[in-house]
Amino acid sequence: MQMASQTNGKINLDPKNAEHGLAQLVLTVIELLRQIVERHAIRRVEGGTLSDEQIENLGEALMNLEEKMEELKKIFGLDDEDLNIDLGPLGSLL
Repeated sequence: MQMASQTNGKINLDPKNAEHGLAQLVLTVIELLRQIVERHAIRRVEGGTLSDEQIENLGEALMNLEEKMEELKKIFGLDDEDLNIDLGPLGSLL
């Protein structure tokens, strides 16, 4: 039984399984932040404001974060669609 399920891109909490819903919420926030950081990093790389070493470190950090996200999604039985919430006028997260 899942604590959180999505209906129309919104998170619905089921009090019978709080851990799963909390994991979904936390991973959704982390995914949103990861995407923001990734976009900012791309702008900085394209703008030429980073050294080669900084670009390498940033790429490695983003890859590690993405790998950890995949691991956590597996642990909690979530997939990308579970993290795809409706951000209102901004559209969907994923």
